[in-house]
Amino acid sequence: MVQTIAELFYESLKFDLPDALASKVDGAYRPISHLELQAKVERLCLAMDARGLRKGDRVGILCDNRPAWAIMDFACSLLGVVSVPIYHTLTAEQTSYILQHSGSRWILTSNGAQFNKIKASTSRLPELETVVVLDGMPPEPHGLNCLAWDTLMAEGEALDARRPEVRAWAAQRVPDDLLTLIYTSGTTGDPKGAMLSQGNLASNIVAVVEVAIVALRPERGDRCLSVLPLSHIFERTAGHYTMFHLGIAVYYAESLISLPQNLLEVQPAVLMAVPRIFEKIYAKVRDALTSGGLAKRMVFSWARSTCHRVVRYLYFDKQPGGLTNLAWRLADRILLSKVRDKTGGRLRFCVTGGAGINPTIMEFFWAMGVPIYEGYGLTETSPILTLNKIGRVRPGYVGHPILKTWNGRPFLKLGPDGEILCQGPNVMRGYWKNEEATKEVFDAEGYFCTGDVGEIDPQGRVKITDRKKEIIVTNGGKNVAPQPIENALRDDPYIEQAIVVGDQRNHLAALIVPHFPALRDWCQRKQLPFKDDAEMLANPKVYAKIMTRVNHTNSHLPAYERVRKIALLDKELTPESGLLTPSLKLKRRIVNEAFKDIIEGLYRANA
Repeated sequence: MVQTIAELFYESLKFDLPDALASKVDGAYRPISHLELQAKVERLCLAMDARGLRKGDRVGILCDNRPAWAIMDFACSLLGVVSVPIYHTLTAEQTSYILQHSGSRWILTSNGAQFNKIKASTSRLPELETVVVLDGMPPEPHGLNCLAWDTLMAEGEALDARRPEVRAWAAQRVPDDLLTLIYTSGTTGDPKGAMLSQGNLASNIVAVVEVAIVALRPERGDRCLSVLPLSHIFERTAGHYTMFHLGIAVYYAESLISLPQNLLEVQPAVLMAVPRIFEKIYAKVRDALTSGGLAKRMVFSWARSTCHRVVRYLYFDKQPGGLTNLAWRLADRILLSKVRDKTGGRLRFCVTGGAGINPTIMEFFWAMGVPIYEGYGLTETSPILTLNKIGRVRPGYVGHPILKTWNGRPFLKLGPDGEILCQGPNVMRGYWKNEEATKEVFDAEGYFCTGDVGEIDPQGRVKITDRKKEIIVTNGGKNVAPQPIENALRDDPYIEQAIVVGDQRNHLAALIVPHFPALRDWCQRKQLPFKDDAEMLANPKVYAKIMTRVNHTNSHLPAYERVRKIALLDKELTPESGLLTPSLKLKRRIVNEAFKDIIEGLYRANA
């Protein structure tokens, strides 16, 4: 059983794959074998050591997913250097804060926009000594000590005879060695640097594999398409380290926009993604059929109904029989197989987390032969706490705890107010340079307080009901969890995003981003003219249409959870706008501030 990431790296070399890693180069995927990867990592270790980096020093990583990211990450783990991943979508100010707070001595970054973030912050980064630059040197380093990646690798190659020393260095790593500082997404306040050790992540990988191995069924030649940023703890643990541990090749997607093409090129067996990615795949299928005339709409409705009937067997690892099986095979021939082929045709294990996935979408993928297993965790827990098990899947639930007990106590339990609490080998040691915040998240018994409210069913499956700090309290004293309402609204084909508001108000309201393809199609059918989306949303008939859809959702909710008024937004909320975290979570406080005037307008008398 591996106990450190350094040990995991060397253990993974036994698979001797010709394509341990692969990324797009000049329009085609270029593979890197395990043998080549070992050489690159060890040479980088030698070069970093020769330049004075030592155990405990911090190195930032600010670039998109590519082999250099993984090579630097593994080199740090072997040396005992602490990696500090930074989302490449963060602003210069946010990036500067993380580098300054972590005291990073080096940073690996790409030329262009990412380098410019560092250049803009040099005066605030006195401890930053070296900027390692990918894709060639910038024309104007502006006093920064810049080092080209190729130069650094050449320095390591010149020390090739000393490569056996690196393995000896790696053998010195112990589970308590600090591996990484991962700064939380910062839905409120400044981000905090979670201190995760080599043992934190190694223990999480071992526990997750034990739960997932039956459903995953890894085979030589399997590929995982890496979609989420490697700076995301879910991708790093599940889509990076765990894939290496299992001998599954990792192929990097170029971007979310290129995902459909990359799926066809890579034909992955494994995909890790947040629910939003699966939602977009489903929406494309739905839009193509529901906008194609009555016959196509009827086919889609029938296929979706068939999926709903079938999955009650599939979730329990059984096969339907009789007429249900016949309808399923027909649906597969007419529709499902065609969608499955668009995913590459080989997907057999998908994991999603970070937010709840719509049960309808989950049903569609399962019936299509692409099972999605939900999981749950946090940056501070390395991250996975729960995961669905084959034959025991329940929609809306994020699976069973990956461990039952740890050191004689429950691994996971509920607090008096329903908050999910956990303790185990995967829980962080605390927040970097922030003892006060660390004390706040551990209770008197040493349990980490997740901030998530949940429940556990009689079979031990966990359900997340909301974030503790995001509970809306109306002025009538009702406690309302906004996320389930938002998820229900987003299930409507005319609604893309929904943000429920109403804290200390007498009723709930919502900011709605419509699903524009469906809404434009509806306007054309109704012969409602518009020049652009903003003009379309200004039409009272469009507002009435969306309000009708909201009321359809309201009909399934208790009175105090119903959305009484809405405001339509003409642009989707994105990480680039600063309104979503890089992992696509809503920054509720910032959204409320950004749309303060609109929200106030929803509550004015007679508004």
